[in-house]
Amino acid sequence: MVLHKNNSFIALSFIIAFTILSGLYLSSSYSFATSASTTASVKVAASCTLTTSGGGNYSATVPNGTSAEISGSTLSVSCNDAGGFALYAVGFSDSTVGNNSMIGASTNISTNTSGSNSYWAMKVNPVSGNTPTIDNSFNNYHVIPDTHTKVASYNQSTSGSVAVTSTYKVNISSSQLAGNYLGKVKYILVHPANEIPQQEIACDPGKVCYNANTNIVEGQMGKQTPSSTDIANGVTLWASNFKRDGYGFAGWSDKYDYKTNSDAHFYGPNQTITTPSNFSTEGLSLYAIWIESEGSLQDIERIDSLCGYPGSLSIAHTDGTTDLSSVTALTDDRDGNTYAIARLADNRCWMIENLRLDDSVALSSNNTNYPSLPLTNNYDLNTISNHLSATSSVEYNATTAPEGWCMINTSACIDQSRLRTDNTTQFVNNTTSNYSPAGNIYSFGNYYNWYSATAGHGKYGNDYGSGYTAPGDICPVGWHLPEGGTYSDFNTLDTIINDGETEGSEATNRFRAYPNNYIYSGTASLGEINERNESGQYWSATADYSNRALPFMLYEDFIYTGIYGFGKWDGRTVRCIAYLAV
Repeated sequence: MVLHKNNSFIALSFIIAFTILSGLYLSSSYSFATSASTTASVKVAASCTLTTSGGGNYSATVPNGTSAEISGSTLSVSCNDAGGFALYAVGFSDSTVGNNSMIGASTNISTNTSGSNSYWAMKVNPVSGNTPTIDNSFNNYHVIPDTHTKVASYNQSTSGSVAVTSTYKVNISSSQLAGNYLGKVKYILVHPANEIPQQEIACDPGKVCYNANTNIVEGQMGKQTPSSTDIANGVTLWASNFKRDGYGFAGWSDKYDYKTNSDAHFYGPNQTITTPSNFSTEGLSLYAIWIESEGSLQDIERIDSLCGYPGSLSIAHTDGTTDLSSVTALTDDRDGNTYAIARLADNRCWMIENLRLDDSVALSSNNTNYPSLPLTNNYDLNTISNHLSATSSVEYNATTAPEGWCMINTSACIDQSRLRTDNTTQFVNNTTSNYSPAGNIYSFGNYYNWYSATAGHGKYGNDYGSGYTAPGDICPVGWHLPEGGTYSDFNTLDTIINDGETEGSEATNRFRAYPNNYIYSGTASLGEINERNESGQYWSATADYSNRALPFMLYEDFIYTGIYGFGKWDGRTVRCIAYLAV
């Protein structure tokens, strides 16, 4: 761009170029190249795309003290999201091109002007035959917004293309100084229509801020204030308390645009990390990593295509390299819960979130891994059903709390289906203003006694003791409860990521790192929820004694990889592993 004199006036030449990169950019440039369109959305849905047509090398000579309209392109959206879509615009500057920008209301191109301000404006209008809603008066020229602003939306559920035209207007002050000037606008497509664009969110000095990275979400999280000791030794992140229908939670990133930002770091939900050098002044903003469901957890063919050999999921790195190629998400047909899954370093697919199955679902061989039916429930009432038996009471008493958690070391207690659902049913009570990281945290999942975890197979007695591995469990069809013992599934994973090391904070932190994502969900024992944010305790399918089974247990400085037995009546969390990946 060159600003030049021509006897009676100073002329400003704007060369306008269009490219698409996570949205549509309007920018001034010395050269022009039209790139192919790519999916541009907040979600990972390939069903909605933003493209441009009619783009070209638009330039205009604009005398000082006048304005000129610059022709634009047609922005076409093809989308089959039943919730519609919205088109946002935001102006931004790029210090690598030009020495000033024209972004925001009443922003001068130069600080040395008189009279009317120089500004850059835009408008969007529907293409004939389409009926998107134009928002915020952008059907007339409106100064380019400096924050994400919705300019058009379309709420019809039918699939197809909708288009708007975008045109631009520049007004040059009569005393505008010579120079190179820049203005850009980025168009961002989001869907459904009530979604908002992802964007960077500032945190407070010395705090860790957890952002849902979407407005279509349930749950709240507060701000973490690490101690000086934690900052020096490493800050252990909080597990997620966010729930997003149709998406799996795969961890935290320090970049909101982690899908396209090569500088993004990925962290497990309870990983211990080193804070950035500017933490005391800027804090640390973390953003939820959401993976949209690709289908059903019970779809054997789909699991095989993802996890079999060869499969589309790459093997997760063990050297700290982070990307999304090893991670996807699938939905449990039984209750609609979506879970992030990953092909971990052992070359097998694991769920990397804790199971949240509750007592509302009727288990069957069509949706569950070979359950033993019917299940025995509520032993004081001696009832049976194909449902698990849930409780929110912390103590068992046959008279005052007959629905309480069963904590008696007898066959009458162990051979009963029991689970605690406090985390997944009450997590919204953990408010931002009164937040407890050991309170009702959604991603902790539910707690199951061993009878429930094994879907009725894991009982009391010597026949279910040492050497017994339950043939079925509450994992979906195509998945199973990991085996315990010396050569357990947990041991295999530990051998690969830790060379078999089970001592020390580095070894346990590798299990908590992305994408392994083990968390300190604790245990339901002795009538209470214990050790949340202190230990992660997960059932295996393998028994130890008549009244004990082998869990995988994760503490700050050591790991039990399923070789020590603990009470079958206790409640622990569950991770499932796919049968098909080898």
